Amino acid sequence: MSFHGQKVLPAARKMKDFEKLLKSKYTYIVCLDTHISQLKFMISMANERNKKVLVHLDLINGLKANEYAVDFLAQEMKLAGIISTRSNCIIRAKKRNMIAVQRLFLLDSLALETSYKVIERAQPDYLEVLPGIMPEIIKEVRLQAQIPIIAGGLIRTKENVMQALEAGAEAVTTSNPELWI
Repeated sequence: MSFHGQKVLPAARKMKDFEKLLKSKYTYIVCLDTHISQLKFMISMANERNKKVLVHLDLINGLKANEYAVDFLAQEMKLAGIISTRSNCIIRAKKRNMIAVQRLFLLDSLALETSYKVIERAQPDYLEVLPGIMPEIIKEVRLQAQIPIIAGGLIRTKENVMQALEAGAEAVTTSNPELWI
């Protein structure tokens, strides 16, 4: 599984940015912040343009991030996949044949060790490592987990993008339109 060579996964925080991405060259796009009443319309517009949307489940206002939400999104929205910090949601997304991205906030050594246990339990398709500006940690997690890495968070420059990719990340998520290169 891959993003068909797409190295930047542009992430929209606002409807204006989402609409911009619908007209872009990108096949895979990330929806970070939205509310449940907008989501069906957004996904419908994306599907009409052959875009594959990954939704950050934990950031959908009006929808509790749990297994039932994953079922709803799989049945009603026809999403490509979800991003979540919740391993129970990742497990359900995989059962629903959605791309399952486990988001990891690696703040310190304890968070890293705890993350390895979560990864082992959930077996996501991808790991989104935050912050994504830690090349050494990207390398370590990739080797330890044997799961493809997406780098995200605090990616501010083209150099940050290149460093993450050179460290072994398969792709980089960014909400900075200047990096949607």
